[in-house]
Amino acid sequence: MQPAGIDGGETDTMSRIHEALKRAEQERAASSPAGFMPPVEAVVPAPPVRPAAVAPAHAQPETGPLTIDLIEARCAKPRWSLDHKTLLFCTGDSHAPGSEEFRTLRTRLYQMREKHNLRRILVTSALPAEGKTFTSANLAQVISRQHERRVLLIDADLRWSRMHISLGAPSLPGLTEYLRGEADELSIIQRGAQDNLFFIPGGKTVSNASELIGSQRMKQLLDRMTPLFDWIILDSPPAIPVADASHLADLCDGVLLVVRSATTPYDLAQKTRLDFSEKNLLGVVLNGTEPGSGYSSYYYDHYGVYGAKAKNGRG
Repeated sequence: MQPAGIDGGETDTMSRIHEALKRAEQERAASSPAGFMPPVEAVVPAPPVRPAAVAPAHAQPETGPLTIDLIEARCAKPRWSLDHKTLLFCTGDSHAPGSEEFRTLRTRLYQMREKHNLRRILVTSALPAEGKTFTSANLAQVISRQHERRVLLIDADLRWSRMHISLGAPSLPGLTEYLRGEADELSIIQRGAQDNLFFIPGGKTVSNASELIGSQRMKQLLDRMTPLFDWIILDSPPAIPVADASHLADLCDGVLLVVRSATTPYDLAQKTRLDFSEKNLLGVVLNGTEPGSGYSSYYYDHYGVYGAKAKNGRG
């Protein structure tokens, strides 16, 4: 029975080729020294060439343990150029206008912490240019000036990150790159000249900020960082135009709302306060008051909202 697809003529031809090859092999063997076998070269297809994986700087498995020693040893340590006009605690002047109000705010937060779990603080405002970035940066500075009080400051405004400008710090890589999976935790954290202050910049501006902020990676980042720092302060986008601040508030222990004196419309301030009342609104920071305006350093209203004034800052 012949194999399917091969006729008799083709079979005779194949037999003659096989016999010719067999005779040639016998002749080569007869002419070779005794016991010598000619080498047989096996042709093995080369494996496909794959591009080398480019790991982020200081990359480590996301499931690996993080320690503060590891962060201190491997985070970036660029030379920051602090903006003395907006950062009150970098000049050495302990009596700079607004500095005492931030010390008071720091004290109130510690008092609240005695009664409630409080480590992650979100700083937001109703509208842009009310001073939330100014408040975030100075609050982080005044806390980190305390002995062994480590603070992680995060620029979580992925639509228009500005915190790196006040710090004079690199903007990349940042939170955007981490949330996109392009960088790990250690490659986005910076440490400046003030040993206890660490910083994660915003990174590249994106149009899908809400989706990135609401992703599991954002929660994962905060969960991994929280045990390592005494405070984590997040500067968020304004609350009225976009939903980012609301997403971030769900991941934080409390919210500080910044209101700019004589600028923030009353109805929008009230709306924002009500929107965050169920997200542990800690208080209101009154920014931009003028000396002699009649405001005390802090005040309470019947909601228990706390406010501290500060003269400078529009971010």
